[in-house]
Amino acid sequence: MTFKAYIDNIYAKTGKTPADFRTLAEKKGLLKPGVKAMEVVNWLKTEHGLGHGHAMAIYATFKGRTE
Repeated sequence: MTFKAYIDNIYAKTGKTPADFRTLAEKKGLLKPGVKAMEVVNWLKTEHGLGHGHAMAIYATFKGRTE
C-alpha cells in the first residue's frame, strides 16, 4: 500500500486530513519537543481508532513526510 493510500484510507475512516490531526495534536500538546512518537501513536489509536500503521503514517506527516 502506498503512503497516499494510507492517508486516503484514514480520511475515509475518520473524515480527517493530516492537517486536521496536526491541529488536534497541537491542542493536546503532543507536538512539543520531548514528546515521544509512541505517545502520539497511542493517542491516535485510542482517541481516533487508527491502527498502528495508520497512526504511524499520520505521525510521519507531522515529521514532514508527504508521499
